Amino acid sequence: MTMQTTTDQMGQQLSFPTFPLRIVSLVPSQTELLHYWGLGERIVGITKFCVHPEEWYRNKSRVGGTKTVDLEKIAALKPDLIIGNKEENSKADIVQLQKNYPVWMSDLVTLSDVWDMFARLGNILQVQPQAQQLTQQLQADFKQLNQLAKPISVAYFIWQNPYMVAASGTFIDTLLQAAGFVNVFADQARYPSCTAANIAALQPDCIFLSSEPYPFREKHIADFQAICPQATIKIVDGELFSWYGSRLLHTVDYLQTLQQDLSLET
Repeated sequence: MTMQTTTDQMGQQLSFPTFPLRIVSLVPSQTELLHYWGLGERIVGITKFCVHPEEWYRNKSRVGGTKTVDLEKIAALKPDLIIGNKEENSKADIVQLQKNYPVWMSDLVTLSDVWDMFARLGNILQVQPQAQQLTQQLQADFKQLNQLAKPISVAYFIWQNPYMVAASGTFIDTLLQAAGFVNVFADQARYPSCTAANIAALQPDCIFLSSEPYPFREKHIADFQAICPQATIKIVDGELFSWYGSRLLHTVDYLQTLQQDLSLET
């Protein structure tokens, strides 16, 4: 069996078959990406959160959650490559898996990181044309994304009890900036917790309640409206703000619609 050696986005070197045939994906957005690229039967395992495409979710072996990987289930699948992500997967799980398997890790904050991930995975999986086509399409899409006529300040919530937000150094913040939104938590890093008093003091024009990882729904709007009576409260599609694979093909249209709605409301 011929082997290839490469470096992942965390700078880790790994060796695996030149044409990997038994791949386990531990990241929902990257699972959907692999389907989009047509890898089909080469994907032998996914997580319970890899809900797209539905046919894979129904029919592929599931190996636990993104942060609770079932090591025995993975062992039974005998993978020749595992694909993970620095943020979404447990470091302890990844370290354990690396003892027995080649694990390729993505590390994504910016759109440039996404293009780099596409290129690297396209090369190692031998789907370079599909990877290049997707990158070119998305780059063209994002060039069409107009900035807001006037800045709108936002707080993007991913959790409650405690309240947690997406701050700087996150892919969510990258997309907020791309659309011209001003993140009121930009002076903090990653996913800080905050209090109702913190939120009220920052007086955001708009509060985004993400549909994932916490499933915010319409019933939660009143709680945030009480904290910030002046703010516009929106339930937003968390997948379109945080999935960095082929789902990005729908993100620019979504952001443009959001811009239009909020320009009328704020």
